[in-house]
Amino acid sequence: MSTVLDLGNMQYIALETYRKSGEGVKTPVWVVADGERLLVMTLESSWKVKRIQNNAAVRIAKCDMQGNLEGEWVEGEAEVLTGESIEAKVKKLIVQKYGLFARFFLFMGWVRRERYVGVAITDR
Repeated sequence: MSTVLDLGNMQYIALETYRKSGEGVKTPVWVVADGERLLVMTLESSWKVKRIQNNAAVRIAKCDMQGNLEGEWVEGEAEVLTGESIEAKVKKLIVQKYGLFARFFLFMGWVRRERYVGVAITDR
């Protein structure tokens, strides 16, 4: 049986969060491994953050850039991590893994004055 850490080296993972109705919403995201958890960076104002705050249960799977699944779902639990130090840590790890493309993505967010948060994903 796979664990969330098995997906830490993937280029993209599908992150499925749940609406209050129980309906799953799948989003392709970048991911980095950090010890016993995976970290994802997302906009603080995103719907996935709101869904995680209402229900920490998530599923993740390997996927391509468009979110087409390339592996089996793994059950996990997510936590939204806020604060400047965690934001800086997640950004640093994402840039180390994804390079110039990540730098461009973050620059565009800075231009639009967007705020990012980290999402930690662990096994359930």
